[in-house]
Amino acid sequence: MVQHDSLSLGRRRWRRFCRNRRGFYSLIIFSVCFILSLFAECISNDVPLLVIYEGKPYFPILVEYPETVFGGDFETETDYKDPYMEEILNSNGNKTYFPLNKHSYQSINFSIDGPVPSPPTGENILGTDDRGRDVFARLLYGFRLSVLFGFALTAVGTLLGILTGAVQGYFGGKTDLFFQRFIEVWGAMPELYLLIIFASIFKPSVLLLLVLLSLFSWMGLSDYVRAEFLKGRNMEYVKAARALGVGNITIMYRHLLPNGMTPVITFLPFRMSAAILALTSLDFLGLGVPPSTPSLGELLAQGKANIDAWWLSLSTFIVLVGTLVLLIFIGEALRESFDPRKN
Repeated sequence: MVQHDSLSLGRRRWRRFCRNRRGFYSLIIFSVCFILSLFAECISNDVPLLVIYEGKPYFPILVEYPETVFGGDFETETDYKDPYMEEILNSNGNKTYFPLNKHSYQSINFSIDGPVPSPPTGENILGTDDRGRDVFARLLYGFRLSVLFGFALTAVGTLLGILTGAVQGYFGGKTDLFFQRFIEVWGAMPELYLLIIFASIFKPSVLLLLVLLSLFSWMGLSDYVRAEFLKGRNMEYVKAARALGVGNITIMYRHLLPNGMTPVITFLPFRMSAAILALTSLDFLGLGVPPSTPSLGELLAQGKANIDAWWLSLSTFIVLVGTLVLLIFIGEALRESFDPRKN
């Protein structure tokens, strides 16, 4: 009976979410864009998806082949854009099949006739950056990195927030008092200064950023979980479970946590948008990922340094703002569908 009521409540919440057209279509658009970005190597790459050489299929996108495999002179990896190799691979019945965009996020277009950044052309549909790299490719790979980083930081921060909030709210007393004083002290730490210090000590990486930001990302959510557990710890069903000898962990996980998940779920899109914005801001300041890594913040910094190259700022601004707006619309729809007044 309880399971049936839970499924029925879940269906009602999903129907309310779908009735919010703005949030529902935002979820579809965001999901499609994210799934496509997972296959970025198949959409934008400087190596072919498939090469038919002397009647045999080769897959350069999966395997690195030396030039000698295709009749070249060197044992190094094949440069499929080299005119000499292009002539070999597109003659005598040989075929090469490139992705839609024949540029990777780190490949440089040496055939540009003019200074860089170069404006959009047929070969570089969104132009190039100040190093001659394709902007569309760096946007595609940078969007994927930002979303994956947002997922990771949101997951870690949510898990830590649930654990600390649950312990505070359920046990209360000195445990709650200790954690509250610790949060007050930890929250007063200068996060930006710590990032600057660690960035100067350690080599910048996505993992380092994830660890540093995770140290602070849990505090906001723990307050909501703590309030839900404080409210539920004195409920009759919790007292009955204690009287029956049910362990504290079981009560917290099976009885209190499901009732306290509403603020957790409704805040997930907003927390993810904050994580993406944090990564972009740090990259813009030069405190984020290494320079060779595709990043939305790094493209914004290039746009700031090259005011005349409007395609850098405009395209990155559209991608970043569009992503944040979609996540906000999804979060608003979730908040409305989980509103207890409509249950």
